[in-house]
Amino acid sequence: MSAVAELLLSRGHRVSGSDQRDSAVLARLRGLGAQVHVGHDGAHVPADAAVVVSTAVRETNPELAVARTRGQQVLHRSQALALAAADLDFVAVAGAHGKTSTSAMLAVALREAGEDPSYAIGGTVLALGTGAHLGQGRAFVAEADESDGSFLNYAPTVAVVTNIEPDHLDHYGSEAAFRRAFEDFAGRIVPGGLLVACADDPGALALARHAAAAGIRVRTYGTGPGDLPGHVRMDRTELGPRGSTAVLHDDARQEPLELAVGGAHMLLNAAGAWCAGVELGVAPDVMARALGAFTGTGRRFEEKGVAAGVRVVDDYAHHPTEVAATLRTARLAAGGGRVLALFQPHLYSRTQNFAGAFAEALALADEVVVTDVYAAREDPLPGVDGSLITDAMSAAAARYVPDRIEAARALADLARPGDLAMTVGAGDVTELGAVILDRLRERA
Repeated sequence: MSAVAELLLSRGHRVSGSDQRDSAVLARLRGLGAQVHVGHDGAHVPADAAVVVSTAVRETNPELAVARTRGQQVLHRSQALALAAADLDFVAVAGAHGKTSTSAMLAVALREAGEDPSYAIGGTVLALGTGAHLGQGRAFVAEADESDGSFLNYAPTVAVVTNIEPDHLDHYGSEAAFRRAFEDFAGRIVPGGLLVACADDPGALALARHAAAAGIRVRTYGTGPGDLPGHVRMDRTELGPRGSTAVLHDDARQEPLELAVGGAHMLLNAAGAWCAGVELGVAPDVMARALGAFTGTGRRFEEKGVAAGVRVVDDYAHHPTEVAATLRTARLAAGGGRVLALFQPHLYSRTQNFAGAFAEALALADEVVVTDVYAAREDPLPGVDGSLITDAMSAAAARYVPDRIEAARALADLARPGDLAMTVGAGDVTELGAVILDRLRERA
């Protein structure tokens, strides 16, 4: 939502809005000229305003209720974003995982290559200092959210699909419906546009084949040989604690790729961003070099500090596949130290559907503390809490601590010099890095 507000401010609109509590994001928007309220009240809504909402905003929200009563225009954030991107070459990056990093990589690389792209990304891009910008170039890069089907409001020139692993079943109802939404998304690509899809992911590869059969231009990327024309193969991957390298093969061309971030998943994301950048007109070698300027995004393996010899990192991972990828990266980053994870499940429905998969992913850490579920837009489900995950794990390696502050302190008490301690999840677990660091300092 803040990215949309920032873009609309850049276009000269008057923007006001509210959030449940104050934050650095609200301070930034105030500085850009937005009228910001803390707390929700119908009196905040100008009578002549269009009201922009996300799926997380319930119909009972007093500001939305006032707008409905008055008959004011109500837009989903994706509709407002499409308005902000009018007349530009829209690049929509979708997928169950990796869309924030991939869209951020593309925005950074385009800027590094001399373009001035517009972008709307669901996190602060460290190399850019923001997640939203209205540029002078032709490209508009956006993270396209599949969670509520709103990515179907876009008509992209280039669509990037990192993976299609079932999630958000509370909205879609079935895996088949989830996959059909991505087929509809590919069908939204403008005539002559391009679908870029990861061939290493079975769901994305199936989408690529479906789109190609429907006459849509397709380009795939991955570590295997690929079975569609124009496939970009990545090999010679080397993973380090703070960086990674690989070589991209495009027909007879080879382009070395050097990233300042670690993880095999980040290399795949970079390959997808490279394909999109080349489609937008950047020279292949320039695009490959430009990707090296990407240094990460907020809440994606973000360093929070060091205390008592323990390094503390925060990550947004909230699906089992993401958690596993993050912990593999943490293992490299920890060197000879242990990996400790404080995990906050996000959504009751996701916790219920994937408790066993979360347990398997978290087993990649040496010690695990799971706290209670971050509800977000949902009401509690009977019998669903963080213990569903820890009950599926070894009692010696995992514990359930419902109170999040106590959970953070419990993780800190397990740590010893040389360890890497992580806060993991999409909710307010991000605030607990400071609690862990304080506890470590007290103990020291």
